[in-house]
Amino acid sequence: MTDADHPQHPNGPYGADNPEKPNGSEEPNDPEEPNGSDHQDGSENPRDRPRCNNRDDRGQWDDQAGLESVRIPMQRTPAEDGGPLRGPAPSPWPQAPAPRPARRQGRTPEQFSHTALRSLLGAWALTACSPREAAAVEHHLGDCGSCAEEALRLRDAVGLLHPAENLDLAPELRPRVLAHCLGRRPPRVPVPDWAVPYEAETARLDALLKDIGGAEWHAPVRLRWYEHGRRVSRRTTVAGTVAHLLSVDGLVAVALELADPLGADTPGGLGPTKRTEAYWGASPVPPTCLVRLPWREQSRRLVRTVSFLAEEAAEPGAAGAPVSYGDFVLPLPDALLERAFECWIHAGDVAEAVAYPYGPPAANHLHRMIDLAARLLPAALARRRYDRAAPARAGAHARSLRLEIEGAGGGEWLVPLEGPSGPASEGAEEVAHVALDGVEFCRLAAGRIPPQDAMAGGTGDREAITEVLTAAAALSRL
Repeated sequence: MTDADHPQHPNGPYGADNPEKPNGSEEPNDPEEPNGSDHQDGSENPRDRPRCNNRDDRGQWDDQAGLESVRIPMQRTPAEDGGPLRGPAPSPWPQAPAPRPARRQGRTPEQFSHTALRSLLGAWALTACSPREAAAVEHHLGDCGSCAEEALRLRDAVGLLHPAENLDLAPELRPRVLAHCLGRRPPRVPVPDWAVPYEAETARLDALLKDIGGAEWHAPVRLRWYEHGRRVSRRTTVAGTVAHLLSVDGLVAVALELADPLGADTPGGLGPTKRTEAYWGASPVPPTCLVRLPWREQSRRLVRTVSFLAEEAAEPGAAGAPVSYGDFVLPLPDALLERAFECWIHAGDVAEAVAYPYGPPAANHLHRMIDLAARLLPAALARRRYDRAAPARAGAHARSLRLEIEGAGGGEWLVPLEGPSGPASEGAEEVAHVALDGVEFCRLAAGRIPPQDAMAGGTGDREAITEVLTAAAALSRL
């Protein structure tokens, strides 16, 4: 078959029966190249190349020319994808307000005029401003000297109108509340009057010990007393002081046939000093805060026991056996008063060590303690005379000293100067008169101050006054 039998289609290699190219169709010009003309830069138009006349000739083009003939499609626009992009659908719930920007430091919350701020100074001094106004005033005081001076004057005036109040409870509040409660419903077994001071002082010391921290139990405490006319001291801690009270309170416990805190095998007849040293030396480590619980349990046990004994006794104050202190003996009521006195004194030592405010006992309790010390003075005078080997002269005229205690719990006592057996009646010759404050006299009897510093005033025999004051200091011990 020759070429004449198959004539070429004028539009290219596709025949009339080819469905890929309908008859009479013409390819439009490239829109980027109008009128099918050559490229503006002079490059060859791919449409001007000769087409392959034979399928076997396809792929015979130059590789570089084939790559150049490939057109890269442009990026699709949002309109071609179905319209413009839309944001998320609005929420049907109300939106939370946007947070306010933080205020810069040093700026007032709201601007006030100088006149308005000056008018607020009085309310600011009385702390009656709102927080917003107070902040504005305080910021203004740092910039305005005249307003700052006026604010100081107003603050001082407010202090005069309303002085600061002491937040510590009055020492007589507890007895007054208890008396009111007991008046409404008396106890089945009342605490005897002579044991009430001990109950009150142990409760006060226990309240102090509850308030101090663990490290304060090891705060140093110096115990002071008089021996043979000279001042003696001993260093210990807060816990060691409570251990001392526990061991000496054991003397009353032994007299009441209760458990001895030193143990059942402790020899009898030990005085307060030896009992304390035995308790301190029984443990290889110093006492700690754990000593508070046995001391408090023992004090409650003592009050409970003497209350039952006083109820069973036929006469007031006749309950229980006398308490031995080693070199002297005291009746049970006086022993409880003596323990209350020492509890108060050592509580003051503890309070001083930990910087804790601590006041004196109630007035009626203080009066009982002073009365006990005044009754012990004649025996102390006799011991001092015995130590100096100067007994009372035979047939000497009876002499006495009037001891006047001022302040809360005070009163007057006649102290015989010839010893416990000497007369102290109104008919005895009063050779001297000395006046002291009640708390100062107790501190003297506890060995906390020297005799020459305790006298408030005196008349008469100076030697007798010095002798009595020195004997009062000799009542102290560890």
